[in-house]
Amino acid sequence: MARLKHKLSEPPVPPERGVKAATFKLLLDTAMNIIQQSGHIPSVAEVAVRSNVSRATAYRYFTTRSALVTAVIDSSLGPVRALASDNPSGRERVHELFLQTFPRFKEFEPQLRAAAQLSLEQWALERAGLLEEEPYRRGHRVRILQHAIEPLAPLMKPAVRDRLHRALSVVYGIEPYVILKDIWGLPDREVERTALWMADALIDAALRESGHAPDCDRVKPVGKRAAIKKARRSTTETP
Repeated sequence: MARLKHKLSEPPVPPERGVKAATFKLLLDTAMNIIQQSGHIPSVAEVAVRSNVSRATAYRYFTTRSALVTAVIDSSLGPVRALASDNPSGRERVHELFLQTFPRFKEFEPQLRAAAQLSLEQWALERAGLLEEEPYRRGHRVRILQHAIEPLAPLMKPAVRDRLHRALSVVYGIEPYVILKDIWGLPDREVERTALWMADALIDAALRESGHAPDCDRVKPVGKRAAIKKARRSTTETP
């Protein structure tokens, strides 16, 4: 499978209990609220002030904006990253994944946009040799999508499978929201439908390129509630 060239940012490990756990949660909740309300990425110092916590204390939990945003995104998408399915159909797994997680993308859209913004900002600073903090590295979708398309792998040439993997990573995440909402003005529901339509088209193209009929792994359309219920059931039943 296709692999990333850089190590992904991992969130700070929260304290398990006591005052430290409460302080960690307070700082994280404050950062989440600032982003939700204003859309901008707060500094660790700003979060400390808004939380009535000393800056020295805040920096013990979150050393950089990257660490703070990593924790914010982990809090927003943690359940998504833990999704697993034993469904034998790769297409159904992709459907389950999209239908289960796009509502969460909608719920935490400001936080996801902030993470993308930080990544772009740091890219520019790094390119100019001005980056002074550990960069925020995105990419957890690579592993999530790898699991989703795993049943399709035997039907495809490795190069085609990797291309499908990369292509799906473009339409799964905050990027469709940025394009389809900001440029086209589409509502959230239509963003989800369009992204899923693109995912199906990409799977069809990959199967066709590998010498299979596009419908060899096609499933009957399912309602959103049924798909979500099935995804949750498979997640619960997976050890």
